[in-house]
Amino acid sequence: MQNRRSFLKLAAIATTSAAAGLPARAAGPVSLFDGKTLDGWLQLENSATSLSLAGITDRAAFLAKLSTGQDAVSSYLRSRLQNPVQSDAAVVKDMNQILSGPGIYDRERFSGVTLRPETRRLLATNVGGQDLARLNKLLLEDAYPAFIPPSVTTGWVVKDGAMASTGSGRGVIYTARDYGRFRLMFTMRHVSGNPDHQACVLIFCSRPAPGDKPLDALGGIQFQVPNGGHWDYRPGRNNNGGAEFTTINKTRYDAHEWSRVEIVADAAKGVARMKVAQPVGSPAVEVLAFQDPTAGKSGPIAWQMHNAGLFDEFKDVTIEVDPAG
Repeated sequence: MQNRRSFLKLAAIATTSAAAGLPARAAGPVSLFDGKTLDGWLQLENSATSLSLAGITDRAAFLAKLSTGQDAVSSYLRSRLQNPVQSDAAVVKDMNQILSGPGIYDRERFSGVTLRPETRRLLATNVGGQDLARLNKLLLEDAYPAFIPPSVTTGWVVKDGAMASTGSGRGVIYTARDYGRFRLMFTMRHVSGNPDHQACVLIFCSRPAPGDKPLDALGGIQFQVPNGGHWDYRPGRNNNGGAEFTTINKTRYDAHEWSRVEIVADAAKGVARMKVAQPVGSPAVEVLAFQDPTAGKSGPIAWQMHNAGLFDEFKDVTIEVDPAG
């Protein structure tokens, strides 16, 4: 009878939580990826709303066009540049300010530009915020197709049961839900990179508000897997984190082989630790620890494609919320 009363009490609590819209508390780890779809994950590609040096195929020709071109678009953009056309980096910085500002479209200004269907669709709607930045980037690509290749809004697909980056460009794929205290487990490998960089996981991220331009790398704390590189992407920092990170063991795992990774984190304390097993099934070794109470925050968890040309794969992804240990 006591067991039955306990069961009924738990059932009542679960029913009340559901009615209040609270997430049901799972016992043990739950899957974040079914191996078939990317349901439950969202994507952001930096190149969809901004310009990078790597995103210009012929920098010299593009700068020349901006500085001397007599077409209406070049004349307009030239008038908006804060710095004279003197360096690649200065121009890209100014162009990104333009892209994130008011709309650059004007019917007469773009009368000689062939617009793609996606551009025309966005023009037909009253876009703002992030969508406006996307429209501006599309217009820039349409105006300079010889110098700026088309960008995409997604960079991850399902391939052979894994979440796989496509090498399309810098960006993230992140969870649709926020997490604060958790144990995250996954299997991963770095396939290739040109230019190369380790695979990256982001925690304590800032979720972008609807319509707002997201922070680079979601302003999160980066763990590089499997060997423990790191970075701090919080606004005003953008550095390797220094004393926030502690290397527990200097490993030399082969990043191209499958590794099993465990990351435990507690946002309330601003702490996280990472262990890695290679080969999968072998004893795990603690690799990296992080501690900074000011960094801890509930937010999405993300895989980061650090730059174009990177191919990484993640599978068997589970999370345990509020683990006992």
